[in-house]
Amino acid sequence: MSYRIYLVEDDTNLNLVLTSYLQKEGWEVSSFLTGTEAKHAIATPPDLWILDIMLPDIDGYHLLQEIKAASPQVPIIFISARDADIDRVVGLELGSDDYLAKPFLPRELVIRTRNLLERIYSPALQTHSLSPYIINEASRTVKLNEEVIDLTSKEFDLVIYFVKNEGLALSREQILTNIWGSDYFGSDRVVDDLIRRLRKKMPHLCLETIYGYGYRMVKP
Repeated sequence: MSYRIYLVEDDTNLNLVLTSYLQKEGWEVSSFLTGTEAKHAIATPPDLWILDIMLPDIDGYHLLQEIKAASPQVPIIFISARDADIDRVVGLELGSDDYLAKPFLPRELVIRTRNLLERIYSPALQTHSLSPYIINEASRTVKLNEEVIDLTSKEFDLVIYFVKNEGLALSREQILTNIWGSDYFGSDRVVDDLIRRLRKKMPHLCLETIYGYGYRMVKP
């Protein structure tokens, strides 16, 4: 399937190289050298953003927030020349779906991009009734009284994870591995932050806190 990808990278040479690698996968790539250029494209969202945090004109965190405010469910891969845990954690807390520290091989970005696209957009035929919510995996939507609830891709992944493990006690480590991947390095507080946001958006979701361990979803 041909996906549309927006790449925001201010290094001209790296931008050209990454664009070439992504296009070889059959994806339609629009590349931007500045945050200002990228901002103009937010109104017409792609299937996935690849966003450098270190931009010459706009803070990458701010741009990420604007993208998520306009299109909460569009996945984002955050890249940075600073291999710092704080960048990784803040980026994920703000809604990015993956983090890649420079320097990296272009092929690694292609693999991460493909895996994320497949995870987000792969066809599924299941619809789950979780009263009062209706969850559709194919469209990756959650509805309450026919109104779609705006969830980020991570929030939706967490809902599905709970649905498929209803009644089971899930540790923070299990949630972290299944939602962020086994190669995630950072604080498990991102799990608590994601749960907090999910409870706010889906207050009828019955999530029990297992203190010192993790969480469990039970029937209402």
